[in-house]
Amino acid sequence: YGQLQLSYNNLHKDLREIETDTQSKLNTLTENILQTKEDLNSLNSQIGSIDEEFNLLKASAGEDFSGIIENSIKAVVTIRTEVGQGTGFLISQDGYIITNAHVLSDNFGFLAKDLGIITYDKGNFIAEFIDYNSDFDIALIKISGEHNFLEIENSDNVQIGEKVIAIGNPLGLQFSVSQGIVSGIHRQGINGVEAYIQTDAALNPGNSGGPLINKDGEVIGINNFKIGGGESLGFALESN
Repeated sequence: YGQLQLSYNNLHKDLREIETDTQSKLNTLTENILQTKEDLNSLNSQIGSIDEEFNLLKASAGEDFSGIIENSIKAVVTIRTEVGQGTGFLISQDGYIITNAHVLSDNFGFLAKDLGIITYDKGNFIAEFIDYNSDFDIALIKISGEHNFLEIENSDNVQIGEKVIAIGNPLGLQFSVSQGIVSGIHRQGINGVEAYIQTDAALNPGNSGGPLINKDGEVIGINNFKIGGGESLGFALESN
């Protein structure tokens, strides 16, 4: 009996040591799993950042704007009213949209009552009219919900010769993209103000109110008008 009791005590001691060792290893494993999760999250974040930088690098190289367009076009909208159709773009997550004032009015200056908005993901909204400025031909409207939006860049940083993209709905062709360069800055507009970027990116009826974006996907201008008698003479109100 004494021998059995001694063996039992030794076995119980061994089991406790094994249990303690196992628990320690489980704790270490749990810590490793948590660390791996953090590393994966960090890696995913780095991969996203690398992809973004790669898109910017391709755009900087000059031939591939696809990554920039893929992100930017999601913040562009089609505007349809009883008096016409045009383009706008979201400038905030909570649905504020910039467009040209003339997109919302007819030839006699009467503002449209029904502002229908179609987003890139085919969402349909009725916009609320906020305000407009007739001198600069811009208007602010708003839709409900949360949305992708575009950052607005300081247009004083725009350089002649840099590549740009115009996104809009020319002649009813929704979410069309055209590429060009900045041909001039601080051009005088029909309002007499020297606040327009000249670009050779193709602009047609329906492009009005759409964004002119740089290779970083930032808005540097609002596509406003073109000179009909010439080729590739488009003008965008500088973002500032």
